[in-house]
Amino acid sequence: MRNYKDIPIADFAGRLEAMTQDEVFSVMSDLEAASEGADGSEREEVLSRIALIEEEIQKRFPGQLLAPYREWKKRNR
Repeated sequence: MRNYKDIPIADFAGRLEAMTQDEVFSVMSDLEAASEGADGSEREEVLSRIALIEEEIQKRFPGQLLAPYREWKKRNR
């Protein structure tokens, strides 16, 4: 996984807007994997970034929740 936790959260949020759809989905997948092995404050940090990505996906795909991400994930297994 790329080291997204080293990027300040405000910068991370700004970078999401500039990412392609595949980049956003890839980061989401990386962070989901990271959340499984994280604990304590590290887990909270990862989950806060996941929440930002969820918001970005909902902006890009109104009313579809995370369906586009789930479809991408199935195609890229």
